[in-house]
Amino acid sequence: MMRRDRLFLAATLTAIFSADLYFILLPKLRSVGQGSGHFCPCGPINLTLPRHGGLATPQLSNWTSAPPLDGITSEAADGGSKLGRLFAHPLYNIQTPVPGPEERLLQAEHLMEHYRRKVSRWERHMKLYSEAAAMSNNTVTEHEVTFDAGASWLKFHLGINRYALYSRQDRAIPQLLKDMQSMTVVSSDYTQDEKALKGACDCTKVVKPSGHHLKLALKMQNFAKVMFKPMRQQRDEETPEDFFYFVDFQRHNAEIAAFHLDRILDFRRVPPVAGRLVNITGEVLQVTHNEDLRAVFFTSPANNTCFFAKCLYVCKTEYAVCGGPDLLEGSLSAYLPGLSIAPRISIPNPWIRSYTFTGREEWEGNPFYCDIIKQLYPYNSGNRLLNIIDMSIFDFLTSNMDRHHYEIFTKFGDEGFLLHLDNARGFGKHSQDEMSILAPLSQCCMIKRSTLMRLQLLARPEFRLSDVMRESLEGDPLQPILTEPHLLALDRRLQKVLRTVQRCSRRLGEDEVIAKDFVKSTASPQTVTETEQVR
Repeated sequence: MMRRDRLFLAATLTAIFSADLYFILLPKLRSVGQGSGHFCPCGPINLTLPRHGGLATPQLSNWTSAPPLDGITSEAADGGSKLGRLFAHPLYNIQTPVPGPEERLLQAEHLMEHYRRKVSRWERHMKLYSEAAAMSNNTVTEHEVTFDAGASWLKFHLGINRYALYSRQDRAIPQLLKDMQSMTVVSSDYTQDEKALKGACDCTKVVKPSGHHLKLALKMQNFAKVMFKPMRQQRDEETPEDFFYFVDFQRHNAEIAAFHLDRILDFRRVPPVAGRLVNITGEVLQVTHNEDLRAVFFTSPANNTCFFAKCLYVCKTEYAVCGGPDLLEGSLSAYLPGLSIAPRISIPNPWIRSYTFTGREEWEGNPFYCDIIKQLYPYNSGNRLLNIIDMSIFDFLTSNMDRHHYEIFTKFGDEGFLLHLDNARGFGKHSQDEMSILAPLSQCCMIKRSTLMRLQLLARPEFRLSDVMRESLEGDPLQPILTEPHLLALDRRLQKVLRTVQRCSRRLGEDEVIAKDFVKSTASPQTVTETEQVR
C-alpha cells in the first residue's frame, strides 16, 4: 500500500513538472531564441520609424535600457543640452503634411475681424464703466489696451490645425510664454464656468463644479487672455493618503509641468502655460470691473491680501489664498479661441472614474471592457481610441486621476486630436504610481508606433525623461517647478508604461499591438547621416 502511494505521488509530480515545462518554460525559451514578433530586453529589435516624406529615424532597439546611438554618449561630452538634442532627433522632425485651409482651425481674415469687433466692444464697455465708477466714487486702475495683429497669442491661435495646437518649430510659443510672464494685466474677472453658476453652491455635494475652484480670467495689455490658477500647495507636499482624487488640491505647478511634459512627448495638446508672481492687489483687485470679485478680497490678520472662491466662502472660509503680502505664485494658461469662432465639445472619458466614495465603474472590474468600447462609435474606427491611450499615458506619467472628460474641436471631426486640458490635479504623489490610470493601454493593448518610439527614446540615458524635463522647466521664472522626487518618478513610471506594452506584445504580437499611425513601412531605413542630409 505504501509503495502504491509513493508511485502515485511520483507520477503526479512528474505530470506537473511536464506541464510546467511544456506550457511555461518552452514558450519563453522559444521567444528568446526566435526574436520574431516578440520583444525581449536582451536583444535588439528592429523598431525603425520608416520613411515619411523623405525622413526616417535610426533603429531604436530594446525596451528600457537600449545602448546609445552612434556618436552619442550617456552624458554630453561638451555639457550640451539634452533637450536640444532630443528636439533635434529625427523622431521630433517628422515631416507632417502642410495643413490646407480646411485643416486649419481658423482663417486669418475671419479671426482679425472677430477680435477687432471684440476690442471695439471692450472700449465701449470701459468707457461706460469708468463713467459709472466716477459717479459712485470707485477707483479702478485703467490701462491702455492695444490690439496687435502680430501678437504671439494671435499667432498661436492661427497655428492650430488638425494635427496639434502648435507646430514643433512655432516661434510664437516661446514668445507667448515670455508675454504671459511679463505683460501688464489690464483686467481680471471670474471664468465663464464660475459666471454660469451665478454664485450658487450646494455644499452637500462632494464634488463641486469646476467654477468653484480658485481660478480667474486675466486680460493682458495686448488683449491676450489667460487663466490664472494660484498656488494652493507647497511643492514638497504630497497629497494626503486619505484624500480622494476628486477633492484633491489643484496645483499651479502641475499645470506648468504638464505643458512641458506634453511638449517633450511631442503630443502638443496642452495650451502654453507659464508661471508668474502675480500682485493680487494691483493685477487683480484694482483692475477688476466685477463687483462680486471685489467682494471676495480681504486683508488677513497678518496684513496679507487674500481672496476666495464664492462657493468655498459659503462652505469653508479657510480655503482662501493669500499673497505675501500681495505677491502670489500662479500658473497662467493661454486661452484657446472662443467657442463662437472655434466650437469645442466635451465628451465623457470611456474610462471615467466614479465620483463617489463607494461607487465603481464597469472598467474597474471588467478586464475585457475595451472589447465593448471598440464596438462603439467613435472608438470603432479612426484614431480616437489611440488618442485616448496617448492621453492615459500622459496622465499616468503626471499621476492625474481626474480625467473625467476630454474635448475636441468640432471642425476636425472624429479624426481631430484630443485636448489635454485641466492638469492641475497631477503631480500630487511622487511615491505612488496609480496603475489604474493606464487601464486604456493595459486593457486595449494598443499604442501608436510614434508614441512608443518616443517613449523608448526618453528611456535612454542620453535622453532621460527626468533630465529633459528638469532642463525644460528651468526656463520658467517660478523654478524649481517640480521637486527631484517628482522628476525621478517620471522615469519610474515610464519604465512601467514600456513594460505594459512589452507584456501586450508578448501576448498578442507586435503587429496587433503597435499601430503604424502616420508612418509607412519601409525595408531600408535611412541612416543618421542620410537623415541629416535630408533635413
